[in-house]
Amino acid sequence: MAARYGREVTTLGQAFAEFRAKRSPRILAAGLLAILALRIVMGDWSWRDPVAAAVMIPIYVFGEWAIHVHLLHLPPFEFRGRRVELLTARSHRMHHEDPHNLNMILLGPWEAVALLVLAVPVAVAVPALVVGLVIGTVPLAVVVTAVMTAYALILIYEWTHFIIHTAHKPHSRYYKSIHRGHRLHHFKNERYWHGITNTISDRVLGTAPDQAEIPRSRTARTLHGEQPFPPAGRPV
Repeated sequence: MAARYGREVTTLGQAFAEFRAKRSPRILAAGLLAILALRIVMGDWSWRDPVAAAVMIPIYVFGEWAIHVHLLHLPPFEFRGRRVELLTARSHRMHHEDPHNLNMILLGPWEAVALLVLAVPVAVAVPALVVGLVIGTVPLAVVVTAVMTAYALILIYEWTHFIIHTAHKPHSRYYKSIHRGHRLHHFKNERYWHGITNTISDRVLGTAPDQAEIPRSRTARTLHGEQPFPPAGRPV
């Protein structure tokens, strides 16, 4: 029987078994394998491929922060006289309300698909066009390498976020730092510590303060002071 709460998962093996049973990791893994196969078939490897992969890392690091802050934490807004809350923000609010529920952590299947077919291609195409205008056309194979790198980073994000919410205790210094930061985000103050896979973006953008100087937020679990949703898991 699948575990529902993080406290039920204490080892890496248990965590991986639970993780791979979810739909979004399978969608992301399938996308990564498909584009890896495409890149192998295309061939024509060059020094540009590791450069493209390296360039995607800072784009991802700060993109992760921006999405968390400006999309997932987007409060409801008025549009043509109607109150609107984006589905991504609503799902994330449900996650904050029940952070130990393993069915509330990962991307929904449609969110995973949207990242693969829309968000990542756009995020890669924009810098590729800029580089093309400045120094010349970027080979298609190199663009595919950049997309492949982004797919891998998103899958790492999903795994990292999932395991942080289990009872598996961190051992490495790096994992301890991201584990601590994300726990503070959920249980101390939701306005800080937005990085999931890294602490670089928070340090650079000023959202990694000394936690002793930050007051405990009354809306860390509900976000924006909204009423909690009833306890019902979203599909994963």
